[in-house]
Amino acid sequence: MPIDTLGTRLTGLRAFYRAGYRSVLAYRADLLFGIAGLVIQATLTVVVWRVLYDGRDEVAGIGSSTAVAYAVLATSIQATVMPWQFSSLPLRIRRGQIGVDMMRPRSLISQNLAEAVGTMVGRLPIGAAGLITGFALGGVQAPHSLLDSLAWAASMVLGIGNILTLNLLVSMIAFWTLEIGGPMILYRFASAFLSGALIPLWFMPGWLRPIISWLPFQAQIYAPLSIWFGTRQGADLLGTLAVQLGWVLVLVLLLHLVWRRAIHKVVVLGG
Repeated sequence: MPIDTLGTRLTGLRAFYRAGYRSVLAYRADLLFGIAGLVIQATLTVVVWRVLYDGRDEVAGIGSSTAVAYAVLATSIQATVMPWQFSSLPLRIRRGQIGVDMMRPRSLISQNLAEAVGTMVGRLPIGAAGLITGFALGGVQAPHSLLDSLAWAASMVLGIGNILTLNLLVSMIAFWTLEIGGPMILYRFASAFLSGALIPLWFMPGWLRPIISWLPFQAQIYAPLSIWFGTRQGADLLGTLAVQLGWVLVLVLLLHLVWRRAIHKVVVLGG
């Protein structure tokens, strides 16, 4: 196998990455409104959580500063890595364009993942606006140490890998149903709730928390943010990263297994 095979493959996927990136920039008004909306949301988040903690130092063992920072960070990350339209695959299946995609030299999975990465990169200004607002209002502080920062970065990469693969898995339902509006709404609600994007797992009922901790969703946002705040140390930190990595590997395997079945369900109208 040639030495430059990996480089050649990445070069071939660059167009799909650019397509995802440019799909965000093509609607600049929407991007600007998204930035403005997240600034307002981050501001209200800081104000509301501070009011909820008024007169109380801790709730469920979590201080007000941590709760406020978590809420702002979760909102900013969610806005960046969990766009409403997280894949163009269902639309391309309905239009019959999937036939062209399958004839390309790059696999359908790698095409869609590259496009999704480009979309996330294009949405970075929205998340950055939320973070800047949080820091400006004193609602967010940097991780306690360089080790926490590095561990958070590694955890965030694994969390994004989890999101990308799970999003694509849900999108592949379109091979069987063509329309995935219902499943997508259900999935988005589940991911927002179970990932800790809406409510930190710290505040979940005691019976529910152990169940959620072993689901793939918690690896998306809650796990990285728990590392950001230094609540994971030593063996617990390594265990958290191991669970995240394990879920990414499991989801990648499932993705390929589903794709092997989905390829036999492809129907291209008129072709």
